[in-house]
Amino acid sequence: MEIDIIDLTDPAYQDLTEVQLSMVRAAQTKKNAIVAECEAEKRKIFYFMLANNTALSNIRTFEEERLEASADAEIAGVREDLIQQLHFESIASVGNDAGPYRYPENPNYELSASQRFLVVRNYYMNVTSDAATRLQMYTMDTLARAYLGEYYQTLYELLAQYVK
Repeated sequence: MEIDIIDLTDPAYQDLTEVQLSMVRAAQTKKNAIVAECEAEKRKIFYFMLANNTALSNIRTFEEERLEASADAEIAGVREDLIQQLHFESIASVGNDAGPYRYPENPNYELSASQRFLVVRNYYMNVTSDAATRLQMYTMDTLARAYLGEYYQTLYELLAQYVK
């Protein structure tokens, strides 16, 4: 797989851990799917316009540019999410006297509220694939209430959406 979602020769990304490399591969897979979907839509437009004898129309060019702009925006979102995940993973790899930071064993209270939200969200999304069990575990987690503060309800609503 060719990695072009981020530049791995950039000094900030040269010494990635295995976990971080798997995050990069997952983001690259998402990017490849977005590009493939865009190309398929462009082909669909071309064949539709070809069937209607309008393949050389400017409308096709405008539609293709719109699709590419939409795909580029989606890819930028995936890239930003990846960069934040890599940043949070590097923060999580450090620790204190109790060991490396890991929720819920050794939560990192130096993180901002939004970073804590992401840490707890990632923990619950990876703990089980059953959405109902995940939500039940979260509601019983008293540490999450104090650790997340105002973000507790936001994460509850997010996890509840997966149950529906």
